Amino acid sequence: MQNLLERITIDSEICHGKPSIRGLRYPVEMILELMSSGMTSEEILEDYEDLEKEDIMASFLYASKLTAVKSIYKLNVA
Repeated sequence: MQNLLERITIDSEICHGKPSIRGLRYPVEMILELMSSGMTSEEILEDYEDLEKEDIMASFLYASKLTAVKSIYKLNVA
């Protein structure tokens, strides 16, 4: 699992410091939004040829680590 997390990079010069895939300009947030919109991993990989299956898996693992907190508060979504 640690190998997957190494695919997630944070660099203030790339995507304004948002967590992104392997130093590329693909924020983890974008991958998660594409998946939540209904795209499959295969469709994402077809549309973004420099991404790999492990990049998508790393995005999910990273998101799961972010939600592993002691307290959760309701978000007010507009």
